[in-house]
Amino acid sequence: MEQPTTKGAATVADVMAAAPSPVSDLSEVAIVVLNYNGAHFLRQFLPGVLAHAGGARVVVADNASTDDSLGLLRADFPAVEVLAFTGNLGFCEGYNQALARLDSPYFVLLNSDVAVQPGWLPPLYELLRDNPRIAAAQPKILAHDNPTLFEYAGAGGGYLDELGYPFCRGRLFDTLETDRGQYDDPRPVAWASGACCLVRAAAWRALGGFEPAFFAHMEEIDFCWRAQNAGYEIWYHGGGTVHHVGGGTLPKTNPHKTYLNFRNGLALLFKNTAPGELAGFFILRVLLDWVAGLRFLVAGSWPEARAVGQAHLHFVLRLGYWRRRRKLARPRLLASQRPGTYRGSIVWAYFGQGKKRFLQLSDIN
Repeated sequence: MEQPTTKGAATVADVMAAAPSPVSDLSEVAIVVLNYNGAHFLRQFLPGVLAHAGGARVVVADNASTDDSLGLLRADFPAVEVLAFTGNLGFCEGYNQALARLDSPYFVLLNSDVAVQPGWLPPLYELLRDNPRIAAAQPKILAHDNPTLFEYAGAGGGYLDELGYPFCRGRLFDTLETDRGQYDDPRPVAWASGACCLVRAAAWRALGGFEPAFFAHMEEIDFCWRAQNAGYEIWYHGGGTVHHVGGGTLPKTNPHKTYLNFRNGLALLFKNTAPGELAGFFILRVLLDWVAGLRFLVAGSWPEARAVGQAHLHFVLRLGYWRRRRKLARPRLLASQRPGTYRGSIVWAYFGQGKKRFLQLSDIN
């Protein structure tokens, strides 16, 4: 595996002190939108992407849509490059195959339901261009329907607790904070949102892209965790902003989404946790997952509870595969060594201690 450059790690002070660079040419960047039956989103949001691309290539990779996506792209967006797949490859393999066909040094992974704002991309590009150890970075992600609020998928940068549960600056579980500029600073984090992030192509290829067995959900967290284990850094930069609709493919309460999140959550922890911590953290994670399943039962959400059980069963049935993937991932960093890690349980902090805001948390790397 290709290793990141030996240049010293970027620091917040370095990034904050750097003079603004008048980036007028983003030709090294390819903005890649993965689409599946999202013609309405393309019609709504693609004009803004093109208007604020700054010279970057704009590519739509289509997962065999059955709506009028391809016809719309041909008729209304001739400047957009189109990669048309013959079947629905899912989010993970769709991006894996799309990015394998592109030769740009940097890729933007951009959901079709994201409205980009003026100046959203240059801060991310400058960050990766000037700091070769950074594999990926995301901008500030606010809600499209209520742009004063941080959005669920990414918010002000992605974090993990010791058990692999994800959360964000600006979003703990279902509690969304109002954006008051409190998270405008650039900062190392645990993961960058797949809704909108800039990725270094060399790091993407060295790490093998997304985990194909995830299909969708948490794939960007797995990629970023593997990147940290390989010596790369992941960053957030609040100098650029996008607005995300969210839930454009699967609604939040969809049992299949619950299944993917719980199955992939177990695989995420199993693949990437350091050897000395795996057993203890994994047992606690399984127990907490079952508590979540019982909460679904008590609430009368039988399909959601069933999805949790199926997720665990299917993880066990493919344990051999996940063991092989863990060996390839070569986990090495302890929780105390990973930037963007809360040294404790975010579930206990939120539900047991009533900590509903990121700034109420302590013991974060």
